[in-house]
Amino acid sequence: MRLTPALITAFRVPARLARLERAATIATLLVPPFMVHGRVIGEALMILIALALLLRSAALRDFAWVRRPWMVIGLAWWGWLVLCSLPRPGWHGGWHGGIGASVQAVLVVRFLLFVAALETFTLGKAWARRALSAILSLAALYIAVQSAWQFATGKNLFGEPRGGDGELTGPYDKPRAGGQFSLLLYPVLLPPIAALLARPQRLIRLAGLVLGIAGIAVMVLIGQRMPLLLTLFGLVVSGVLLKRLRLWVVIALAAALALIGASGVIAPSTHYRLVTKFSDQMEHFPESPYGVIYARARAMIAENPLTGLGFDGFRHYCGEARYFHGWRWPADPTDDGGGIGGCQMHPHNLYLEAATNAGLPGLALFSALALAWLAALGRGLWRAPEPLRVGLFVSALIYLWPIASTSSFTAMPLSGFFFTLLGFGLAVARAKKNPGE
Repeated sequence: MRLTPALITAFRVPARLARLERAATIATLLVPPFMVHGRVIGEALMILIALALLLRSAALRDFAWVRRPWMVIGLAWWGWLVLCSLPRPGWHGGWHGGIGASVQAVLVVRFLLFVAALETFTLGKAWARRALSAILSLAALYIAVQSAWQFATGKNLFGEPRGGDGELTGPYDKPRAGGQFSLLLYPVLLPPIAALLARPQRLIRLAGLVLGIAGIAVMVLIGQRMPLLLTLFGLVVSGVLLKRLRLWVVIALAAALALIGASGVIAPSTHYRLVTKFSDQMEHFPESPYGVIYARARAMIAENPLTGLGFDGFRHYCGEARYFHGWRWPADPTDDGGGIGGCQMHPHNLYLEAATNAGLPGLALFSALALAWLAALGRGLWRAPEPLRVGLFVSALIYLWPIASTSSFTAMPLSGFFFTLLGFGLAVARAKKNPGE
């Protein structure tokens, strides 16, 4: 048979696709380590993985992933965000959006493509999912060891001290460990805990209980309030879904509460943040830093309900006097919500961020996207709850929970971990639904 150019191309394309898929899978496995240290490289890998999805789909002429419900909603949210970020006159004078905001909004699609790549092909093989699970476990262990060392000695292994209020920073120079550890905790610990507790030997079952309590104890000692609250919430959700772990959940919750109570003696700075300072902020929430930020976001949304202020609009426009309204305004016209002091980089809540960026339609689309992700992750869990799938569902749930103080939706490294875990969860759910693929 004569090898015509067409035949040569036909033979070469599968080999090129195989190399592309293998490279994208390896890149996927490298994202978590670089999210711990070297997040610029980690984000670059995420972009390359997103591009690999487009190249693979073009070569196969297969864009079926675009029709998945979460992607349809995600693209609608992204498109509206892009439109709202275009330069345009504001409703009450001035200009909103801009070239920079438009470019950043356009680039947000990389996260949707990255998640779709993990769901579609980079984690399609069982060995890749096992490898990623092991790498995530190592990342969680690394953060835990660094945090424990810092608790014991006052500094982490790099010589960095605790945070300003005594919180543990883990391997970082700023208090970032809590958010990352809370996301990793359940997909990393639930599978081994469930396996150990299923064994008949008492010592092995005791080891599973100790492992779970140790994970919660690290979270308590880190001393970051919102990650801890979300972790305890995730513990309850895990117990609801995994019936055989409910006794462990009750014991772990009791241990966490006991440790928080004992922290007044063994870790006064942790007790101050988790109990004293938290209680004071809740009692005087409108005057707290978070209350001031949320009031500012409310004022910005009220004045721009349809289109918001474009990507990163909170940071760009929170200094405008028209938005200086506290919780007592308009009943108290003098309440300026802290004035320029109420400005921050973002509104510290994913849903307020969605609304300040793209108005109430943007909020509705982002909320629908969050629900679509959770629906895809949770499908079938009530009937057949598997520990890994439950852990990945819990991670997404606590990250997307609306009543929480959060980082920006696209802020690395926390969002990098979230999108990796989200893609992992969707890939595991897809493999469960289509085992023959």
